[in-house]
Amino acid sequence: MENMKAVMEALIFASDTPLALEKICMILSGIEKQEIKEALEKLILEYNERQSGIYLQEVAGGFQFRTRPELSPWIKKLKSTKPHSLSPQAMETLAIVAYKQPIVKSEIESIRGVDVGAPLKGLLDKKLIRIVGRKDVPGKPIIYGTTKKFLEVFNLKNLMDLPNLRELKELNQQQELLGLEGVGQNVVDQEIGELETLDEFTIGQETVEQKIEKQERGEQQNIEQEVDEQPIDKENIKIEKIEDTSDL
Repeated sequence: MENMKAVMEALIFASDTPLALEKICMILSGIEKQEIKEALEKLILEYNERQSGIYLQEVAGGFQFRTRPELSPWIKKLKSTKPHSLSPQAMETLAIVAYKQPIVKSEIESIRGVDVGAPLKGLLDKKLIRIVGRKDVPGKPIIYGTTKKFLEVFNLKNLMDLPNLRELKELNQQQELLGLEGVGQNVVDQEIGELETLDEFTIGQETVEQKIEKQERGEQQNIEQEVDEQPIDKENIKIEKIEDTSDL
């Protein structure tokens, strides 16, 4: 197909959400998947070389046209409405769901140490998290997980792109070197509608990771303590002689 790239451009532009490769292949039936994939890679490269106001990015399991982050001041002037923002409490709750999903409300509260009913409701309203199902335990608590919109907002191809604890620590160290220790408090003023970078998600998240690690260490210590406290019934201890049958 001579105009295959033009067709793909039109499809991606017309799609309200990131357009998956499988969907493009289904529409362009008769063309090999590898050929379509190579054409998409060339298209991405062309937009990057062009340095225009928009670029093509693979995000949330699909492909989407986006405005360049450095042009955000002009985009903000166009969007007269106040952009949505996340409070530090909501951001911390979202981070826990992202890293520990699938997870129930009580597990989130165990990590944060406070009630998370309000942050969870706000995140559900913004479609950043979703109800995955119900846990098969007494009470059938609701299980939460992130959505595709979450991946879109934070420029992630998939959940594997989430920064790990080491990367978060390195980011925090870099901020301290630059004298930006207070940047974490500015998260509440940052916009999630601009879809610019991962910064607003990663800033200040070391605290969340520390809480998660602390909970896991506490659970391990409880297990060890329970084992140590088990009474030993000396009368029922059976000692068996193990013969060495290995070759000499």
